Amino acid sequence: MTVARTARSPRATQIVAAARALLETEGAGALTMRRVGQELGIRAPSLYKHFGDKAAVEVALIEDGLAEIGAALHAAVAAPGRQGPLAALLATYRRFGTGHPNLYRLATSGRLARELLPPRLEEWAGAPFFLVTGDAYRSQALWAFAHGMVILEIDGRFPPGSELDRTWAAGTAAFSAPAAFR
Repeated sequence: MTVARTARSPRATQIVAAARALLETEGAGALTMRRVGQELGIRAPSLYKHFGDKAAVEVALIEDGLAEIGAALHAAVAAPGRQGPLAALLATYRRFGTGHPNLYRLATSGRLARELLPPRLEEWAGAPFFLVTGDAYRSQALWAFAHGMVILEIDGRFPPGSELDRTWAAGTAAFSAPAAFR
């Protein structure tokens, strides 16, 4: 299944790239139309020709984030290597989330404006969780585990000395076990 993406003009693509650079390096607080304009060497009002407001830029960033993580997860499940699809999925999810913490937060925190995203993008991006579990409820539980682990790791909330690779391995093992509720 492929998902249609929002068509963007070259200038809109530049705007999103500048916004992403700000988001990735300085966090969501730096993401203002004025700052994005400064990064591009243009005045903020010029941005409104391409995006109605900052929220529209954020939706574009979320779209890109979901498309990127979805592509990475689909690739991990399709060619998992010796570790197997579940471990490959979780390792890829962790790598993306911790590698792009501010984009990850933007895409996974707060209410998701699904109605503004391309149809089925969110479903497609999350489908690898279903592919490795074969069950809608287990896939949601697996995503909740992975999301919680990533957020806690990003926030540095695990106790000092925690061996997070072992914690991820324990989660992988737990989800590898047959479902008790089937």
